[in-house]
Amino acid sequence: MTERFPSVFTRGELSDFTFKERLTIRLADVAFYLAIRVIGPTLRIDAENEHFYSDVLDSGCQPIIAIWHNRIFAGVWYLRNRGLAVLTSKSKDGEYIARFLTRFGFGAIRGSSSRGGVRGLVEMIRLMREGVPMAFTVDGPRGPRYVVKSGPVMLAKKTGNPILPFIIECSSYWQIKSWDGLQIPRPFARAKVIYSEPIYVEDESGDAGIERKRVELQKSLDELVSAAKEWGQSQ
Repeated sequence: MTERFPSVFTRGELSDFTFKERLTIRLADVAFYLAIRVIGPTLRIDAENEHFYSDVLDSGCQPIIAIWHNRIFAGVWYLRNRGLAVLTSKSKDGEYIARFLTRFGFGAIRGSSSRGGVRGLVEMIRLMREGVPMAFTVDGPRGPRYVVKSGPVMLAKKTGNPILPFIIECSSYWQIKSWDGLQIPRPFARAKVIYSEPIYVEDESGDAGIERKRVELQKSLDELVSAAKEWGQSQ
């Protein structure tokens, strides 16, 4: 996959950023990579309904993984090296996220709902038609937290690939004081992965149909949050 799409699966140039921004991006990239690389292997992960992922592939489709923004730390470790591409912001924060994602075998598409969104979505559609699976932080890049945006529904409509709701819950974690409440697992925590049933979006869906599917995805992810919290409280 890297060889076919080098601009997506390799780290990008930083010429558009100032020296200070380039330094910050490089430091953040390495810091997050090392944190995930050190903590990730210690997590004791149990997956539920993982067959939904393989079912999508067996059907000849590619999944659009739908995940909340605050679960990306553990999510990156679990979903690493699967050739998934992710939409990231064209901002400084988006660039260091893109760079450490590529270290774990993800592709990074620059452009988000707030900056370059249309171009980013067009590129995601193109890549999916070439057989590249996607991961979508559905409440990113700036929230509100746990509110699904319509981007993944539009992507599913245009490509015919299903949305696959996904959550990963850790039994113990630090929580960053950010808009999303980013969760950083503590070493040796237990982690529960739960998939929900794939959501297909008909190509002829109009605005009302897109909204119905967005609400359906919201409900599915809300239920996953509840199930994950219930599991966490039992640990």
